[in-house]
Amino acid sequence: MGEMTMDELRGWFAGRIPDDWFEGPLEVTADREEILVLGTLAEVKAAKGASEAEAEAARESRVDGFREDTRATRMHIAEEAQRRFRRNVSWGVKLGGETSTFTTAAVPVMTRLRMRERAVLDTLVDAGVARSRSEALAWCVKLVGDNESAWIEELRGALGKAREARGTGPKAGRQN
Repeated sequence: MGEMTMDELRGWFAGRIPDDWFEGPLEVTADREEILVLGTLAEVKAAKGASEAEAEAARESRVDGFREDTRATRMHIAEEAQRRFRRNVSWGVKLGGETSTFTTAAVPVMTRLRMRERAVLDTLVDAGVARSRSEALAWCVKLVGDNESAWIEELRGALGKAREARGTGPKAGRQN
């Protein structure tokens, strides 16, 4: 099977996931290694006048219950998807403005850093910000993503337009 579009991926998962699991449409994101499937759980009906601590405990319990109750079916869907799409499948839920993910992949990435760049990572490790160079690098990437999100989205949009343009251009070996 060829490369699926995000619409086709969302459609495939929407067709496989039971209708009563989530409210609203799924959020499906993917990169070269992983597909993340996020759904919104129904809000917990807390007692009138419940404290924030009670409401938070109820939301945590709902997420934990969903994770346990759906584990076998999620694993079956993930195994099927992993065979079909050749990528790991991770799951998550949204509830009360919070996102909880489970079974997400931590994928090793090869990188070559100069001494000055390694010194930055070592400083983060020495200061206790991270436990390892790998964790420090992940922290740096997250920081850039959080603080430069508009710029990153602009780059992604430009990449999407470049892919579309390549798809409409001349094909190799095409006869005139």
